[in-house]
Amino acid sequence: MNQEISAFGFLFVFIILGIILVMVGLTISSFIRPARPNDEKLAAYECGEEAIGNGWGQINVRFYLMGLIFVLFEAEIVFLFPWATVFGQKELITITDGKWGLMALLEMFAFIFVLVLGLAYIWAKGYLEWVKVTPKKSDFQSPIPTKMYEKYK
Repeated sequence: MNQEISAFGFLFVFIILGIILVMVGLTISSFIRPARPNDEKLAAYECGEEAIGNGWGQINVRFYLMGLIFVLFEAEIVFLFPWATVFGQKELITITDGKWGLMALLEMFAFIFVLVLGLAYIWAKGYLEWVKVTPKKSDFQSPIPTKMYEKYK
């Protein structure tokens, strides 16, 4: 019991030291850094685009589909990793005369087969294809001659 308390105490000391280190770093940086805000520094900026207009604009549904597909196949790794660590234990396989290992292997192949089937379905439906936008040539007639632009290319 005493050993468990000391192990948790050791962990607690590391957590407290980590919090203190972060707080000290933030405090020191607040004194060192210059505080010269201007309009450009205070502007909202996200994902390389200036925030123009209302935030409730339409977004292409394909972004959500790609996000959902990513989460679906990322969850596969969450289930495969613990299976691989447990499947590799020789004690469990030898206790059950290899039946446990064979059953676990068949279950994982069934799981991967269902995921591959889902991937084939979304591929066949075309959800992985992105719509290519063909750029339109502008019909704008500039009053500045084209020769003037060529030296800035």
